Amino acid sequence: MNSMGAYPDFVAELNPLQPVIAVPLFEFSIGPWHVVVSNHMFTIAMTLALLSIAMPFAVRSRSLIPRGFQNLIESVCVFLREEMARPIMGKHTDRYIGFIWTVFFFILTLNLMGMIPTEKMLVLLSGKENSFGGPATANIWVTGAMAVVAFLMTHICGIREQGLWRYIVNFAPPVPWWLMPIIYFLEVVSALIRPFALAIRLFANIIAGHILLATFIGLIFVFKNYGVAAASVLSVVALSLMELLVAFIQAYIFTFLTTIYIGSSIAAEH
Repeated sequence: MNSMGAYPDFVAELNPLQPVIAVPLFEFSIGPWHVVVSNHMFTIAMTLALLSIAMPFAVRSRSLIPRGFQNLIESVCVFLREEMARPIMGKHTDRYIGFIWTVFFFILTLNLMGMIPTEKMLVLLSGKENSFGGPATANIWVTGAMAVVAFLMTHICGIREQGLWRYIVNFAPPVPWWLMPIIYFLEVVSALIRPFALAIRLFANIIAGHILLATFIGLIFVFKNYGVAAASVLSVVALSLMELLVAFIQAYIFTFLTTIYIGSSIAAEH
């Protein structure tokens, strides 16, 4: 570098936290509503488009022996249905497994899309700076929206299976009458806390990887040492591989907890 003044600009250019920030891309109006589309909304739209194309492609073949991509998708679906959902939901599994599959593949695809440096790739192709792409699941509003959907689905399923009155009566487990107000209050609080736990867990784990990447890359410029630089680069590679694993784990955990919540709501003894 020619001067210290150029140093902050260079660090900012390599800052892996940049995609985490929601940046408005364009805006439009629909009647009285003004809609602002951010980079994370763009990632969500691309994810929906990808799933809308990939999933029908995966299931279009009716062959008895699936191969390739179809075999991968079917294996994951069978695992989620038989090993995760059925032990929890029992006879109700097939009724709600479509929602469970949707949750898993949507979150997994969002996590994987967030690892693709879309904005950097577009810079190489066009030569212009842009903010397209970014990890949408590192946005608390996105994970919060998904948690709200899981929350609503949980109680809708419970009311559907038991009826509104039985669902309200069975909301707390059978306890002595003098304990019922306390237990019922705790059950209501627990139900309200669950979506916050779902949203924060997914958000925190995804954004943590980017914070660690920023930290290790920053060490290169702080110490300006070849040994530190080599160690930092190796750490960044290892963390990137770990993020790939986290993308799958967090999608599974969110789906697994959602399944537990739905399973408990449709059981009379919840």
